[in-house]
Amino acid sequence: MPLPRPCLMLVTDRSLCGGADGLADAVEAAVEGGADAVQLREKSLPASELSTLARRLREVTRGALLVVNGPLEVATEAGADGVHLPEDAPPVRRPRQGFLVGRSIHSPVAARRAEAEGADYLVAGPVYETRSHPGREPAGLALIEQVTQIVRIPVLAIGGVTAGRVEEVVRAGASGVAVISAVLAQRDRRAAAGKLRRALDAAWAGAGAVRR
Repeated sequence: MPLPRPCLMLVTDRSLCGGADGLADAVEAAVEGGADAVQLREKSLPASELSTLARRLREVTRGALLVVNGPLEVATEAGADGVHLPEDAPPVRRPRQGFLVGRSIHSPVAARRAEAEGADYLVAGPVYETRSHPGREPAGLALIEQVTQIVRIPVLAIGGVTAGRVEEVVRAGASGVAVISAVLAQRDRRAAAGKLRRALDAAWAGAGAVRR
């Protein structure tokens, strides 16, 4: 299944949800609110625990895509829709047709390389200052503009994206957004996802020729 356009991707952080149990509930609420993709990203979990969590999230993401930022085996065993790779990770061989491979990138050079290696979509950033990458200088909208001019695959903007910033990242060329705290740090995750969904759909409808 290809990545939908426009795409609202939730990136997980169980520390914002009181652990794995709370994360599953938060993900379910976000999907109900309009998230159409979830990236399981829990770098500190050992593979066995990540696998257990992936299977739990698969149960609450029916109707949405689930990609695992971790070992390919974890994704396939959980029945996930794909994997998500860091910028410097080696390419992976798809286990089946339609299996998604996404990649995080921080430069146009990395974006071009990722597309050449077969990535289906990119997550580019951080666009704005973000708590998930303290101390990293934000790349700004220029990164989105530059990357979307040289690749044909969807590019999602990440890093400090809020509902109020969705329109400008879409106008810069993004095919969607990836968020963490904009949903998970909110009291009502379903409502937060819904607000982002409405902003994204409105921005996409008005974006015209800048869509990619």
